[in-house]
Amino acid sequence: MQVLMWVVFLIALGIAIFAVQNSNAALVTIRFLFWKFETSLIYTILGSFGLGILLTLLFWISRILRASFQTKKSPHEISKDNERKLQKT
Repeated sequence: MQVLMWVVFLIALGIAIFAVQNSNAALVTIRFLFWKFETSLIYTILGSFGLGILLTLLFWISRILRASFQTKKSPHEISKDNERKLQKT
């Protein structure tokens, strides 16, 4: 667990350095449906990175919750579920 925290810290540090070094980057225009706005390239990159992290966490959390509900079932119920899945294929 401690190694994971160091990895996350180093990634965050790298992103912070990247943001500071590229803070005066050129402006880019972002168009989505009817919206249009200009922002710095670094904010676009960081926003995309952050959105990717959020989406990954959402899918990961749903997977963890599904697994935790399945482990609460008795072994007999789990074997019945597995048999039903095998019969469907």
